[in-house]
Amino acid sequence: MKRFLLLITAITLIACEKQPTTDLLITNATIYTVDNEFTTAEAMVVNDGKIIATGTTTELLEKYTALETIDASGKFIYPGLIDAHCHFFGLGQQAQRVDLVGTSSYDEVIQRVIDFQKENNRKFIIGRGWDQNDWENKEFPTNEEFNKLFPDIPVALTRIDGHAMIANQAALDVAGIDASTPSDGGAIIIKEGKLTGLLVDNPMELVEAVYPKPSRQDMIDALLLAQQENVKYGLTTVDDAGLHRDVIEVIDSLQQAGDLKMKMYVMISNTPENLDYYLDKGIIKTDRLNVRSVKFYADGALGSRGAALKEPYHDKHNHYGALLSPIEKIKETAARIAASDYQMNTHAIGDSANYVVLKTYEELLRDKTDQRWRIEHAQVVSPDDFQYFNAGNILPSVQPTHATSDMYWAQDRVGPDRIKGAYAYKTLLNQSGILALGTDYPVEQVNPFLTFYAAVARQDVSGYPENGFLPEQSLTREETLRGMTIWAAYSNFEEEEKGSLEAGKAADFIITSKDLMTIPITEIPDFKVDATYINGELVYSAANN
Repeated sequence: MKRFLLLITAITLIACEKQPTTDLLITNATIYTVDNEFTTAEAMVVNDGKIIATGTTTELLEKYTALETIDASGKFIYPGLIDAHCHFFGLGQQAQRVDLVGTSSYDEVIQRVIDFQKENNRKFIIGRGWDQNDWENKEFPTNEEFNKLFPDIPVALTRIDGHAMIANQAALDVAGIDASTPSDGGAIIIKEGKLTGLLVDNPMELVEAVYPKPSRQDMIDALLLAQQENVKYGLTTVDDAGLHRDVIEVIDSLQQAGDLKMKMYVMISNTPENLDYYLDKGIIKTDRLNVRSVKFYADGALGSRGAALKEPYHDKHNHYGALLSPIEKIKETAARIAASDYQMNTHAIGDSANYVVLKTYEELLRDKTDQRWRIEHAQVVSPDDFQYFNAGNILPSVQPTHATSDMYWAQDRVGPDRIKGAYAYKTLLNQSGILALGTDYPVEQVNPFLTFYAAVARQDVSGYPENGFLPEQSLTREETLRGMTIWAAYSNFEEEEKGSLEAGKAADFIITSKDLMTIPITEIPDFKVDATYINGELVYSAANN
């Protein structure tokens, strides 16, 4: 009897060693934790939306019980992907407007607008996505045809990069634009004394200001549409690069209600109203929302020749592009942000814009630490200016698919010498130690695996060019995955809560059937996600879609 009692006692003690029942236990996987050592594990335990432990299947099965156990059967798990620069709300809005992405001629643009209007009968036609560099005739279009087709209906069609617009006369009239309208920080193109309808950078804001205001339901629909598109690619956090208060408050309400699962790091748009409200209010931080930065535009885009260059464009005599704000205004705004708890995240494409912003940051932050102000795009940087980047105060945030989208004509714009400092992701990483990666969708596609592919292969999906575009600037697969997870989280001040699969962090992760780290590089553009989890909750399953 004594031996029997001792046996019962031993069994009881062993049972008591097990932790309380947890929500989820995943076994028999290859888990890329993306911790400091880039270690892998076989199993992971999740409870209350957090990772409790990672380890071997045997040890975690012995230690934990769970309400749900998933045998991954050899599948692969990665941290949830973070898009460090995108336009989440804009993506949803795009579904409600004329989609001009992929048009091969201006005639096709015109036909898509005609077809859209027949189906939707809008009082103001808005579209986006054309790119004259993809057409046989690469000249910028005029509004002549749209003046004839829609004499009484405003039409405004934005270039894919968001830095040029073709507007018909009805839209120009509503916006109050004529040949005498100032065009500081951009251009209103006039030929033979007549408006062509082509607007570049700042003057576009005059037309955008008279767009019909979206209703609250329009905003909700756009946000939920964008969420549906993002989770299927394994995105669990997105950095929306420029939003206004009304949209931010809808996002917060949808997240609080449980309808918007997506986590969002928000850059407020640089307007007087936004600065007055948010800089005074301070950082807004919930489990899913982080409002703590200001999106500022230093210049335009290379494709529309609005990027500010130190020397003239190689393909346009005596044309330098332009800063969108005077240097004093840039410094004044930066100083105001520096006096708050907010980051400044500045769009800078040309080498002149990058220099102005980098010097402004460096002077303001010289006596500060861990500010993590960001240069968004850092697309063309002079060799002497890379030195300003560092992991503490000035971070690069880049979008690798811009390199492979622009490579066909980028050298035409900047010439053979400046191209060596363009899309220089390896140089930026070596200098800063941190490189946040994003897509800039809907300028590029949502698919983050195209980002991965472009960063590593430096090729388009057809395999061009054979050896890659500026191949010395390619990243390794480990660097790229870090850029899409932990480094992106770091750029958001969120590395302690997400970006890697470690105990105490959010259970944001994806499950895949193939190994992103070892499959042939040519298979990556078509890489699929089997399941996406946010805070331990299944938000996407390929089996159910």
